[in-house]
Parts: sequence; structure tokens; C-alpha cells
Amino acid sequence: MQITPDHIAIRDTMEKFIAREVTPFVDDWEAAEIFPAHELFRKMGDLGLLGLTKPVEYGGMGLDYSYGVVMTEALGRIPCGGVPMAVGVQTDMATPALARFGSDALRREFLAPAIAGEMVACIGVSEPGAGSDVAAIKTHARIDGDDLVINGAKLWITNSLQADWMCCLVNIGDGPAHRNKSLVIVPMKSKGVEVARKVRKIGMNSSDTGQIHFDDVRVPRRHVIGEEGQGFTYQMIQFQEERLWAAASALGPMEAAIEQTADYARQRQIFGKPLLDNQVVHFTLAELQAEVEAVRALLYRATQLYIDGEEVTLLASMVKLKAGRLQRVVADKCLQFWGGMGFAWESPISRFFRDGRLMSIGGGADEVMLSIISKKMGILPRPAAN
Repeated sequence: MQITPDHIAIRDTMEKFIAREVTPFVDDWEAAEIFPAHELFRKMGDLGLLGLTKPVEYGGMGLDYSYGVVMTEALGRIPCGGVPMAVGVQTDMATPALARFGSDALRREFLAPAIAGEMVACIGVSEPGAGSDVAAIKTHARIDGDDLVINGAKLWITNSLQADWMCCLVNIGDGPAHRNKSLVIVPMKSKGVEVARKVRKIGMNSSDTGQIHFDDVRVPRRHVIGEEGQGFTYQMIQFQEERLWAAASALGPMEAAIEQTADYARQRQIFGKPLLDNQVVHFTLAELQAEVEAVRALLYRATQLYIDGEEVTLLASMVKLKAGRLQRVVADKCLQFWGGMGFAWESPISRFFRDGRLMSIGGGADEVMLSIISKKMGILPRPAAN
């Protein structure tokens, strides 16, 4: 993956937008535990930032995924994790399968407004009893003529308090767990859709998270994305972009944490000299920056292979695993150098510490990434014989 002047132009546009429309308001959004998604997304849509990699015929720019990675890196410079995550749901989690496999009518009805920022999307996979184990979901849709009737619940759903529609994974029928699922577009104002509660979190506070209940929710059967029964496969493909996005979104916050810690340590005097002058401090920050660059290199390699049409589940799982674990290390080591100031709620390193912890959980926990990697390596233990 090569960075061209066109990539730099996208990055500059994103950074200017962040400085003007996001950063001045982040503290207020964090305190309110929500940000105005419709207002912000519409402004992003006007700049074409929600559809860089989406088809031109639906309002996208038709660019390859490297442009999405560059934009996501720039998003990481927002001084909180919640807003970038909400944008990522819109661009890389709720819409990839729709863009790739959805009917023309479905894409015009739901994808085009999402690209324009006129509609807010969310992705409904996790449930109260099924998170990283996607095959275990219980939400069910029965066929009733030309409709589907959905019952069940989804949990940990980002954007769900403001979303206009959900890309929802449901079981249709009672067949094998990997072949009875479909991705269905569910308008959130449909009768029987209830926001059961808002989930309060230790981080990502500016991003709204909800538990959603479905009680005989009726949607047209034409809202199924692609073929019925292929939902698990489509979601696994969709996870490739989600996990690449996750790694890209971690780079900016990690670099910002290292830079802010260096600035603080340069000003902080201890035993008559700047804290930064202590070898353990500047060596630690130097090593952390080297690790960030290693993750970036793996991300760029995986991205190029994805652009070339390769299946990158292995590398996407690896880079998400390493990015999540490194984010925890960076947060811990940098906060230590801030001392008591780092333990204060309003400290930027404190927010990074809280927000970054989600990386090793959301979109597939570290242990699931390790299981995928082991399977791809051919070293996953076989089930015991009866």
C-alpha cells in the first residue's frame, strides 16, 4: 500500500473537518454520553467522507480500501474513541455487506442515504448470550408470506439510540448454525423495535450504545441482503473490513498518546531535570513508537492484499490482535509517566486508557482472534472423539 498525493488530500480534508466540527465539542459530547450523529454525519456526507470506498452509483467515490484506511488513521486524531467508532460503524461495519451483496433497490433505499449522511446505521450481531461466538445468536426471523417476522434481542449496539436502520444478523429456519443465518435491513422505527436500555460504559462515552428488543417486528423479505442463508458468510467477510478498520483506528490515538506523554514529560521537572531526560522514559516512548510502526506495516500489507482481492481473515485477525494489545501497553506505560495527573478523569491519557480497552473486546475478542489464527495455521486442536 502506497500513500499518494490523493491519499494525503483525503487525510488533510479529514483533519481539517475534525479540527472545525469535532474537536471543539468532544468534551461536551463525552459529558452528555452521546454526540449528534445525524448532524455530524450529514456534514461528513457532504464532503464525501462516508462513502470513499462505496460504489459511485450510490453516491460513493469508488476508491480502493487504502483510502478508507488513511481516513480512519486521521479519525484516530479525534481526542476520544467514541466518535471515530460511530463513524466506523457507518462506513466499515454496517454497510460493507449491503454495498457488496445487496439488491439495487435495497442499496438505493438504505446505502445511498447512509453514504450521504442522511441516515445513521448500526450493526446488530452481538446478543445478551452471544458476542464473539457469532454462530450462537438466537434472534430469529420466521417467514410469513412476503415478510419476515423477527423476535429476539441485540446488545452492545453502537449508534442504536440514533440509528435509522440496522444491518441485523438473524436465524431463518433451524438448519446448521453456519447456513441458517441472513443479514436483514431492519428500519429502527418499525413496530416492535424497542430500545430496551442505554448501556453505560467505562469508556467510549460519546458513542451511544443500546440493547435492542424485537417483538414480532415485521419487515419485507426483500430486506434480506443477498441470498437467504448466507448471512454468516457475509458477516465473516464484513468482519475483514471491521478488523482492518479497528487496527487503523488505533494508530492515531497511540501516536497522540506518545506525543502528548513526551510533551508532558519534557515540561515536568523531577529531581531537578525534565522527566523526559530519564533514559527509561525516552527509551520506552521510542520503543512504543517502533511498535506502532510495526502494526502499521502489517495493516498496510493486509490492506494491499485485500485491495488485490485476497482473503485476509488471517492478517486482519493478526493486526487487530496486535493493535488491541499494543494499545493497552501504550496506555498503561504512558499513563504511568503522567503520574497522578494521568489518573485524573479529565486527563487526555486517562480517556485514552479507558477508550482503548475496548479494542481487545469489540469486533471479536483477542481470544477469538487467536482461535482464528490458530485455525488458519492448522494448529487448532481437533474435537475429542466420542
